[in-house]
Amino acid sequence: MKSLAGKRIVLGVSGGIAAYKAIELCRRLVDAGAHVVPVLTKGATRFVGRATFDALASERTQMSLFEEDDPIPHTTLGQTADCIVVAPATARVIGAYAAGISSDLLTATLIATRSPVVICPAMHTEMWEHPAVADNIATLIERGVHIVGPESGRLAGGDEGAGRLSSPADIVDAVIRAVGAASERQDMDGLSVVVTAGGTREPIDPVRFIGNHSSGKQGYAFADEAAGRGAEVTIVSTVDRPVPSGAAMVPGITVLRVDTAEEMAEATAEAAAEADVVIMAAAVADFRPVDPAGVKLKKRDGVPAIELEPTPDILAALGASKPEGQILVGFAAETCDVADNAAAKLNGKGADYIVANDVTAENAGFAYDTNEVLVLASDGRIHPVGLRSKRQVAQAVLDLVVADRDARASNQENQ
Repeated sequence: MKSLAGKRIVLGVSGGIAAYKAIELCRRLVDAGAHVVPVLTKGATRFVGRATFDALASERTQMSLFEEDDPIPHTTLGQTADCIVVAPATARVIGAYAAGISSDLLTATLIATRSPVVICPAMHTEMWEHPAVADNIATLIERGVHIVGPESGRLAGGDEGAGRLSSPADIVDAVIRAVGAASERQDMDGLSVVVTAGGTREPIDPVRFIGNHSSGKQGYAFADEAAGRGAEVTIVSTVDRPVPSGAAMVPGITVLRVDTAEEMAEATAEAAAEADVVIMAAAVADFRPVDPAGVKLKKRDGVPAIELEPTPDILAALGASKPEGQILVGFAAETCDVADNAAAKLNGKGADYIVANDVTAENAGFAYDTNEVLVLASDGRIHPVGLRSKRQVAQAVLDLVVADRDARASNQENQ
């Protein structure tokens, strides 16, 4: 049985000497049953001819944003692809994709898709090891892009080192895995998910506020992961940042901007009323000034006496009014006694899960791209999630949520 039968694969080829290997990759993808659509950059044609791909692929080669029969070719390609693979992927294409720059048909297609993307870097060792390229690769990995290679070996000009394009056979295997994972991961299709993100800001005066170091990265990772698995997502956010993979600008994700805990409480309560899953990843301030000043406070007037009062307990309110069948996930940012504090929060808030982490731990917590958490479930289970990207943390937690929903549905059927 052909492993890619019926799958539409966009094969991107960029301008590197390894482009000749994309010819063999194209043939192997077709042999695996894929419907292959080649997209070549102008630079790629300096190494390989479009006529070659026209003869081997399932459709003619596409190269231009403006000269194709389709008036919006990048959107059509991005929306209809089951997977996009770029081999070779040059430093330019990797950088443009990471930065969201759509300078040609290939990069525009990459930005216009929500399908799995497989990037196969190929370049000289000095380029591969450049900090800018390393940062761009790290960004793509964080967004869930599959990276294949490069390998070490003989390079152009007789050099040896890291930067050699992976073999066509290995790339086909990676495409098969990416397509299979995407099919399996549509386990939240039709679900409504609400995610909160960022740290609230409680005004002292028009200039100053009480806040925290939350970047919103973990909340946005949850939003992107849930959307990638088929959910309709609403983010209630205090931070002005794009959803990874540009999902904030496509159907499936709605972003509600708020600032204070009071605003977040109101927006979240409304959005969560009919949601299947609510994930409270935001760092909500516990206290706020009772009477914020209407004008900027001046140092010359002395130290102000600021009276504080508790902010709304959003998680507890959601737990108390939780609709039947809804799964509520809370967060606990701790500095000590993580498990005990998280257990107390779980017991007192009516949540189904508490995701707890030590924000003083190395490479975890606020602002980092990685996190290490302890997930406590209301039935007593404890799931440690070791240090990994925040997207992978989101994957692990949502796996528990999906399994929980499946178990509840099975129990109802058996009653």
